[in-house]
Amino acid sequence: MFKKKTAVLLTSEEHNAKRVYDSNMLSRLRECYDLYETVLCRKNIKNHMDACRKAEYIFSTWGMEHFSEKEIKEYFPNVKCLFYAAGSVQHFAAEFLSCGIRVFSAWKANAVPVAEYTYAQILLALKGFYHASRKSHMQYYQMSKYADKCGGIYNAKIGIIGVGSIGGLVAEKLKANDVAVYYYDPYLPSDIAQKLNIQSATLEEIFSSCDVVTNHLANKKELTGILSGALFDRMKPYAVFINTGRGRQVDEKGLVKAMRKVKTRTALLDVLVHEPLNPFSAIARCKNIIVTPHIAGSLGKEVVRMAEYMLDDAEKIDNDETPLYEVTVQMLKTMA
Repeated sequence: MFKKKTAVLLTSEEHNAKRVYDSNMLSRLRECYDLYETVLCRKNIKNHMDACRKAEYIFSTWGMEHFSEKEIKEYFPNVKCLFYAAGSVQHFAAEFLSCGIRVFSAWKANAVPVAEYTYAQILLALKGFYHASRKSHMQYYQMSKYADKCGGIYNAKIGIIGVGSIGGLVAEKLKANDVAVYYYDPYLPSDIAQKLNIQSATLEEIFSSCDVVTNHLANKKELTGILSGALFDRMKPYAVFINTGRGRQVDEKGLVKAMRKVKTRTALLDVLVHEPLNPFSAIARCKNIIVTPHIAGSLGKEVVRMAEYMLDDAEKIDNDETPLYEVTVQMLKTMA
C-alpha cells in the first residue's frame, strides 16, 4: 500500500490557518498526506516533537515564525519542502534554504487580487471617479466637469513602479485598453518589458507625464522613502497615485503637501507607514487622499487560492512534475 508523506501545519496564527486552509483544502491535504491534527507554533512545538521530526512537508501561511538553522535541524530533520500559502518569505526562508529545504510561496496567488484591485482603480481614476464622487449631489455639473477634465481611458498614460508579479499582471490587464504604459524597474529584463508592451522611464518622467501612477515595489529596506515629495510635486493636475506596495516607500509628508497644493490630484493608499490610520493625522485630514484598509490583497474567499497554489505544487513534486512557485536563494535578493 502507498504510504502517504507526513505533513504538519505550522503557524502562530491558528485562525489564519483555518481561513486559508478551509474545510475543502484540509480534506484535500488529509487525502494526500498524513497530516498532524494540531497546528504547530513556537509555543507548543516542543510538546509535539515526535510529529515535527517525522514531518516531510510543512504547510504554513501568515504567522509563519522565524527559526534559526540550528532549530530547523533539531525540530525538522526530515522536512524536504515548506509550502507557504501567503506572500513574502523574506523573514524566514533563508534559513530553511540553507538547510537544504525547498521553499514554495503563493506570492503569485496573492498577486492576483492586488492586480485586479489596481486595474479596477486605474480605470476608475481615469474616469474621474474619486474626486467627482466627493462632490455632493447638488454639484452634479461640477462633478461632470471634473470627470471630463480627467480625460478618460483612451490614450491615457499609466506609470507602473515595480514590475514583479503584481506589476506584471497589471500591465498584462492594461493590454485590453488603449493606453500607453510606462514602467520603472531596474531589474526588469527588456524581453519581458517588450512582451508586456511597456516602456522604460525614470521616476521623474513617470510622475511628470502619467495620468495614473501605481506603486508595486518590493518590500526592501533600501527603498524606504524612494517616492519623495519632489516626485509627488511633479504630478499632473488631475493625476492619481495608487499605493498597494509598502507605506514606508512613500514620503507621506511630501505626499500630503503635494495633494494640498493641487486639490484636483488624488492619492489612493491601501498601505501606510503607520497603521491603523490615526484619525487626527495629516493624511486623514487631507480630502483628496483616500485610505483603504489593506483590501487590495487576498481577503474573504480569496485567501483559499493561496492554499490551492501550494497544494498544487506539492502534488506536482509528488508526481515528479515541475513546480511553479519555488523560491530560490537568488530570488530572495529581489523579490518582495
